[in-house]
Amino acid sequence: MTLPVYEVDVPARSTAQPGLSGVHVFTGRADSRSAAVRIAHEVYDAARAACEAGFEIPHGRPDGWGACGYRPGWELDWPAATAGRWNDPYSWTRVSDFEL
Repeated sequence: MTLPVYEVDVPARSTAQPGLSGVHVFTGRADSRSAAVRIAHEVYDAARAACEAGFEIPHGRPDGWGACGYRPGWELDWPAATAGRWNDPYSWTRVSDFEL
């Protein structure tokens, strides 16, 4: 059985520019929302550690999770992270509001 793909949205704020905020998004396969948040946090921590040590950010874990970048000066609010099943906007099985 293939695990579902989750999207984890983590609120972020700039430490350099107060008032500037956003959301960092992670996606990958997991068996639950809590597992998705835990894995996203692991991926972020690995990316941060690699970047701070001057190494390339690790990509493409076997479970599909990875980080494409790291922004120094941004703090992620992990306790406020939300997770849910990812809905591919380009999938032919996606429910649409449009009528033909």
